[in-house]
Amino acid sequence: MRTITGLYDSYDDAKAAVTALEDAGIPSDDISIVTNKANGVDVEGQGSRASEGAGTGAGIGALAGGAGGLLTGLGMLAIPGVGPVVAAGWLAATAAGAVAGAVAGGAVGGIVGAMVESGVPEEDANFYAEGLRRGGSVVTARVDESRAASAETILNGSRRVDVAARRASYVEQGWTRFDETADPYTPEQIAAERYRTNRL
Repeated sequence: MRTITGLYDSYDDAKAAVTALEDAGIPSDDISIVTNKANGVDVEGQGSRASEGAGTGAGIGALAGGAGGLLTGLGMLAIPGVGPVVAAGWLAATAAGAVAGAVAGGAVGGIVGAMVESGVPEEDANFYAEGLRRGGSVVTARVDESRAASAETILNGSRRVDVAARRASYVEQGWTRFDETADPYTPEQIAAERYRTNRL
């Protein structure tokens, strides 16, 4: 299995990627979405199970395989350094466990540790976590090697962030790696970040 990951500035683009992956036959159980709560995603319409799963890995994991697809199982979770996120799927469950101390992450924990554990290189995991911190959305899919190229194409079809260009932009600002002890971005900082990246 390979883990394919995409960062999106827009929750709508991330949501479109999830739907396209499901439409291509990738099981909801093998897809995850984590989006910064600052994107205005509302879980109120998700039913009582979404709020029950908020912040617990078991609850979020159980929500992922619902009959309505992954997006019907969105729940709330707090990630150190990122703040509140709306999430569903296996990565969210792993991150919730890591945040709660239930997953041994070695040198890294939280969202970075969850991604590394799933096969994302640590350097990339730090980048994706920083993207979340700055208001983005991350979509991940576990796929057989034979489906990796088509999954990449699907993620690219929903305006995925160019990792190399965005990482270079972060580095220009002095960024080196995700810091889970840092304060989460405020809505104003996220808005400023969106303005800056849209001008690149």
